[in-house]
Amino acid sequence: MSRQRIVRAAAVQISPDLENGENTLAKVCEAIDRAALEGVQLIVFPETFVPYYPYFSFVRPPVQSGAEHMRLYEQAVVVPGPVTHAMAERARRHGMVIVLGVNERDHGSLYNTQLMFDTDGRLVLKRRKITPTFHERMIWGQGDAAGLKVADTAIGRVGALACWEHYNPLARYALMTQHEEIHCSQFPGSLVGPIFAEQIEVTIRHHALESGCFVVNATGWLTDAQIASVTTDPALQKALRGGCNTAIISPEGQHLAAPLKEGEGMVIADLDMSLITKRKRMMDSVGHYARPELLSLAINDRPATTASPMGAGFSATTSSHSANAFANFSGSAQYEYQRDDASLEPAVDD
Repeated sequence: MSRQRIVRAAAVQISPDLENGENTLAKVCEAIDRAALEGVQLIVFPETFVPYYPYFSFVRPPVQSGAEHMRLYEQAVVVPGPVTHAMAERARRHGMVIVLGVNERDHGSLYNTQLMFDTDGRLVLKRRKITPTFHERMIWGQGDAAGLKVADTAIGRVGALACWEHYNPLARYALMTQHEEIHCSQFPGSLVGPIFAEQIEVTIRHHALESGCFVVNATGWLTDAQIASVTTDPALQKALRGGCNTAIISPEGQHLAAPLKEGEGMVIADLDMSLITKRKRMMDSVGHYARPELLSLAINDRPATTASPMGAGFSATTSSHSANAFANFSGSAQYEYQRDDASLEPAVDD
């Protein structure tokens, strides 16, 4: 019989410093240090937690959001940079996998980005939310499928999605086809009201059941004073409360610890990895329960670029390859899952 493998995971519910991104980063480091004392091997923070989620964009019209948007640019995270170096150092020091949501700045654009650091400090995943939701589209650019990857870390195969990306079943399936063992999900929290927390509950439990993996979900938290700093309108303040559901779910869809829906704190649970096989023995969505001859997935996982070099070997045939491939997919009754394996090499944070 194989040796039982246990991974101790933590999902952090925490409030950012809406004025100072360095203070937010300090809170992240402090939480990592506290988790290490509890023997945590994987820690997950909320969506775009550093420097903070752009709550202002949910309650203010675009014409009144310019100054706040500019301030977010000024404090946004550059990769690599001070934030990634701080996370790499903490990951190495504690032998911990860290999943952190950040506002990433890439020259003139911001992105909703998830960063994953392995226990040796390597940045093994940097992915951008593929489609920002509703008000977020005024803040962030779109990501691409190059980031729909599962990282083979020291604790297992770990993937990540942000917020309503979980309502894109093909994005989730892309991770499932890579045999995701632990799924790290991130939501902003402090939005919409109690119904958002209920929706998160359904979403994370369903993914755990469908994929046969653990889900570690983190949401953010705003204090009353912080809500008042975003808007003084009592009616709009209601839209910045509720929506918190920090939780850890088993492959059987069960909570492994009491979820956290109010205040700051940390949900910690031991993940018995044998439960993955127990679940998949009954239903493996990308194995014996799949019907690839009827239904499968095509993925264009090449990084999006705004320019491509035209070398000596460039030809009209080359330039039209992607368009022709898409046309072939669209006209076919059966799709093939295609992936450039070379693109799976992890980025290294020097």
